[in-house]
Amino acid sequence: MKEFMMIFIGASYSDIGLSPEEMQGQMGKWFAWNAEMEKAGVVKGGHALHPEVKRISGKDRTITDLASTEVKELVGGYYIVTANNYEEVVKIAEGYPDYDLGGTVEIREIMVFEQ
Repeated sequence: MKEFMMIFIGASYSDIGLSPEEMQGQMGKWFAWNAEMEKAGVVKGGHALHPEVKRISGKDRTITDLASTEVKELVGGYYIVTANNYEEVVKIAEGYPDYDLGGTVEIREIMVFEQ
C-alpha cells in the first residue's frame, strides 16, 4: 500500500458567508466522511488548517502575512490515506463534503526515500 495526501482547497466557510447552522451541517458531513474512512481503514490522519497564512519567499526570505481573502487557493486541510493507486484515492475523495461549495481535492502520492 502507498500513502497519499488529499489536500483540500477552497474558500473558508466564513469567507463564503455560511451561517453557524450551515457550518455545523458541513462539519457533520466531515465527521461522517472521516468515520467512513476510519471504518474502511484507509485514513491515517489529517487536520484542518487555520485560514491565516504567513508566507516566506525568495532568497531574502521575505515574510508576508495574508488573510484568507487574499489567497486565491486556500489550503484548508488534508488527510493522509493509504491506497494501492490514484484511482482508489479518487474513489475515496468522492465523499469530500465541500464540492458543493466549490471546493477542490488535490491528490499527491507521498514520496518515500530509502536511506
